[in-house]
Amino acid sequence: MGRITVRRPVLRLSTTGARGRRPDTLAVEEPLEIRVAGAPLTITMRTPGHDFDLAAGFLAAEGIIGGAGDLASMRFCAGTEEQNTLDVALAPGVPLPDASLTRAFTTTSACGVCGKSSIEALRVTRPHDIAADRVRLTPATLAALPDRLRAAQRAFDRTGGLHAAGLFDAGGALRALREDVGRHNAVDKVIGWALRRGPLPLAGHVLMVSGRASFELTQKAARAGIPVLAAVSAPSSLAVELAEDAGMTLVGFLRGASMNVYTGAERITG
Repeated sequence: MGRITVRRPVLRLSTTGARGRRPDTLAVEEPLEIRVAGAPLTITMRTPGHDFDLAAGFLAAEGIIGGAGDLASMRFCAGTEEQNTLDVALAPGVPLPDASLTRAFTTTSACGVCGKSSIEALRVTRPHDIAADRVRLTPATLAALPDRLRAAQRAFDRTGGLHAAGLFDAGGALRALREDVGRHNAVDKVIGWALRRGPLPLAGHVLMVSGRASFELTQKAARAGIPVLAAVSAPSSLAVELAEDAGMTLVGFLRGASMNVYTGAERITG
């Protein structure tokens, strides 16, 4: 599962004058270098654990692979400190990443698209017809998702410092949840989990995220063929534009009994 948390001493202060030392639990943040056929592709700051899912989801989001059959193997490089370098071997016949995709710098946990030369470069060809997905959900089904996501966030309970992404079916059942210091990493881990266990697209599913709906998260969902993206916070303007262009339903401010449906309202019924 990886080194998800560490314990550190802190000085706890209060305006009443109370003070004392106590241990605190922190979310771990470490770099992961992803290589393809031995060549460095990217470095991302992540919470260790489910790293194979993270690599698979990242490669799918970049359009480098389209399914589990495009992967020959994944392994941690021998001699690397704390298993922070992972090498991916692609299946025979799968093209190696274009050199223009290589990110020769560290991606922070807060931003997964830093270094892209333009917004147009992110509008990669979408392999799935999301607009044709006929899934329907009720407002009540959507309204229940944040609590179900939160109830499954075990590491967040200990640290208060992790983002979460959950994959739900149309009935509101949780299929997979991943936590990470980077919101984009949590989404990659969920999509990678699904890709390694079955074919894409993830038709008829909802991707629920614990924060805002950014352009990049919308792009990742679109690449995976997910028809509904829901967030507890706000979407960005570009996320809404991309969701509309992709035929995706985008729901924001999903809290309590209310929500904002920005695109694809025809999928919300009842």
